[in-house]
Amino acid sequence: MNTRIFNEFKKRFGAGAQLYASPGRVNLIGEHTDYNLGFVLPAAIDKNIYVAIKPNGATNSRLYSYDYEMEVSVDMNGEKPEQQWACYIYGVVQEMKKRGAKIDAFDCVFGGDVPLGAGLSSSAALESAVGYALNDLYGLGFSRQELAKIGQMTEHNYIGVRCGIMDQFASLFGQKGRVIRLDCRSLEYELFPFEPQGCRVVLIDSMVKHSLASSEYNVRRSQAEAGVAVVAKHVPGIESLRDVTMEMLDTYKNEMDALSYRRCAYVIHENQRLLEGCEALKKGDYEFFGEKMFGSHEGLSREYEVSCAELDFIADIARHTDGVLGARMMGGGFGGCVINLVKESVCDAYLDDVKSRFNHQYGQTPRTISVVIGDGARRVEIE
Repeated sequence: MNTRIFNEFKKRFGAGAQLYASPGRVNLIGEHTDYNLGFVLPAAIDKNIYVAIKPNGATNSRLYSYDYEMEVSVDMNGEKPEQQWACYIYGVVQEMKKRGAKIDAFDCVFGGDVPLGAGLSSSAALESAVGYALNDLYGLGFSRQELAKIGQMTEHNYIGVRCGIMDQFASLFGQKGRVIRLDCRSLEYELFPFEPQGCRVVLIDSMVKHSLASSEYNVRRSQAEAGVAVVAKHVPGIESLRDVTMEMLDTYKNEMDALSYRRCAYVIHENQRLLEGCEALKKGDYEFFGEKMFGSHEGLSREYEVSCAELDFIADIARHTDGVLGARMMGGGFGGCVINLVKESVCDAYLDDVKSRFNHQYGQTPRTISVVIGDGARRVEIE
């Protein structure tokens, strides 16, 4: 794919482009914890968005989407472009300019192999690739953390998505064979080994689109905040669920509604699962880590109630299959993928079993995507 993007640039705009890549991501444990200022455990994967780019000395930047087969000319000092895909690039430029960067017009071709609609954050990969490329090309001096913030603010201000920073962070800070424990309150992070010998990480797509995710996301957020507000009346210094223990929650349980209690309990348990899972990774105990993945799914399904029948169906097959170490829904919920940690020896048979049973139950065959934990944003040398 990287050669195709590079050659497409040459065909359209001539020689001399630099090529950059930034990956999609998975999240192993830690869902709906980010906006509660807890922990997440993402990793970059071996699926990337590639950007070939070169200053053009003109007034307008020429942008070509390889996947949409569409070219637009954009004045980066003018109005936002109509095409949403072009808004990602425009937005990154604007956010960099707000921070004092001087960026001349450029030509750019981008495309990649991050599967769309699977919750692997192709948009964050694009923002990170463009940000990293412009930073390198024009010597802007932004740190990777600043580039992650630029990507996040692009989503907020030019796409209209109030996302957290996890996706951009994973795309920029990822390392092969490592997962990133990110503290969403301080943005401090630590890398943990993730090289389960004889195992594969596989996503199984439920084929359900997240139609409820955005509206229910806001409901969950307000339910969690309501629980925090109750505890904060009694305990000084409580600002988010990160500060609340199960003991505190149980003490003031009678002052909050049952749903708020359940939502808060899930987040507290999920942070604990994640921290215990990281300790297991240090010891190379993937069986224990897998149990924490199963526990995460159980919590998301029963306490936070953001799963759906199809996701639960896949997770239940995983739970009852020897050689599947762990599985859980990944992402906002109400659709999307189940991420699985599976022994190589049983993987193909397990996937065949899920496809067959899912098809029998729901009348369609789920898509499967194997991923390998890979490196974050980088410059790519073409032979």
